[in-house]
Amino acid sequence: MEQLVSMGFSSDLAAEALTATGGDSIQKATDWILSHRSSPQSTATLQPKLDRFLRLHPKALAPAMGDDSSKRPNPKTQIHVAADDSNKRHKLSSSSHRQHQPLSERMRPRTLDDVVGQDHLLSPSSLLRSAVESNRLPSIVFWGPPGTGKTSIAKSLINSSKDPSLYRFVSLSAVTSGVKDVRDAVESAKRLNLEGKKRTVLFMDEVHRFNKSQQDTFLPVIEDGSILFIGATTENPSFHLITPLLSRCRVLTLNPLKPNHVETLLRRAVDDSERGLPNSVEVDDSVIEFLANNCDGDARVALNALEISAIMATTRAGTDAVVSIDDAKEALQCKHLAYDKAGEQHYNLISALHKSMRGGDANAAIYWLARMLEGGEEPLYIARRLIRFASEDIGLADPSALTQAVACYQASHFLGMPECNVILAQCTAYLALAPKSIAVYRAIGAAQKVVKDSVGQNEGVPLHLRNAPTKLMKELGYGKEYIYPPSDPSSAAGQTYLPPSLLHHKFLEWPEGASGDFQDQEHRL
Repeated sequence: MEQLVSMGFSSDLAAEALTATGGDSIQKATDWILSHRSSPQSTATLQPKLDRFLRLHPKALAPAMGDDSSKRPNPKTQIHVAADDSNKRHKLSSSSHRQHQPLSERMRPRTLDDVVGQDHLLSPSSLLRSAVESNRLPSIVFWGPPGTGKTSIAKSLINSSKDPSLYRFVSLSAVTSGVKDVRDAVESAKRLNLEGKKRTVLFMDEVHRFNKSQQDTFLPVIEDGSILFIGATTENPSFHLITPLLSRCRVLTLNPLKPNHVETLLRRAVDDSERGLPNSVEVDDSVIEFLANNCDGDARVALNALEISAIMATTRAGTDAVVSIDDAKEALQCKHLAYDKAGEQHYNLISALHKSMRGGDANAAIYWLARMLEGGEEPLYIARRLIRFASEDIGLADPSALTQAVACYQASHFLGMPECNVILAQCTAYLALAPKSIAVYRAIGAAQKVVKDSVGQNEGVPLHLRNAPTKLMKELGYGKEYIYPPSDPSSAAGQTYLPPSLLHHKFLEWPEGASGDFQDQEHRL
């Protein structure tokens, strides 16, 4: 830190840089400051001090680069030495860094007023607005699909507060950061708190990637107020975040953006020549409507597809390019589907399929099946769920349903995708239209409950039902007085098969109005 201060950087800025880069390299910290915090004016002010420091300490940055001459500084913020007649000047090559950022990053909202959509979170009487107005931000977890504004709202909270200088925003990602990075940020935050300077807002993106022990590191520092914690996750916090962390944070849910919201963002990118598309690029309204309706509420997908479309049009036509609907289709390739085979969408869609079949709506069932297949779901997983449904929801109302479902699984296994889509659809329609009975499902559930609760004390098998393969077992009474029904049907009709304590229990209840084979089977049983 002393070396950074001697370069002319403030102690606060030096501490922030070391925290952001892990604190193990002066080179990385210098690169971070110059690329993230230095305006043209401040760079000009610091340049003489940097020059003087590097002349007096020519090897100061060497440890970060190592002895291997093939290693180079971070290409994002390389410092190039340009010789002139009077002196050597260090120029930063990141002047065009923003131009190389994706359009979605360049157009990120700066304040809450710039955020589009999520009106349920940003209304004048909402929690977030009240927290911003009072300068008392709570610890928050934002939960929502990708591209709906979790990171944007987190960053905008600070800029929208009455006094942004009261806060220091530290952004980490659970994908690339570890517990050490969190501890470094916390130590820096505690130091600033003691000095009475700033409160640290620690933003942890993809927080669900941290395991339980890693999430534990947030608990004491949130509890004692060392940091304000803001987490962002695309996964259900109930399943992926520990309960103590949830009890210390407010969970705010973000919804997929509506097409009109995405259209607003796309038009903003077209009209903003500074951060958005160049003035020389013209975009048809049909392109904006197409992207807004085919991004599944993900603004990042729409904006990046718009940028790719503009690049394609410019490459083809040069100046005064016009982005066409064909450019947009080529950039998007196919409709973006929000689906995660291991996440909440996976369970939501299979639940919708199951409930549609149970309700007898074959049209809806086939639709949800198509959503799963187009999202990349494993067809054999769907086939297994159909087998379960055939017994759970149809059962003895149509015993052939189970045969149909098993045949569907085998045929899907033989063919695979995409040919097995029709087989799955046929079985789905058959099960949806078949008569329903949950008698067997309830029967096995009731029997298992009796066993678990030891209602009949789980007594031994009655002697007349036991097998007697040896002479000793026969002498002990095994199999004695058992009546073989095929030989003596009339006598066997009075034979009991349950333990004595459960003789009057009935597990299998036939639905009222059952006829035909149902009544015959019940009579025989």
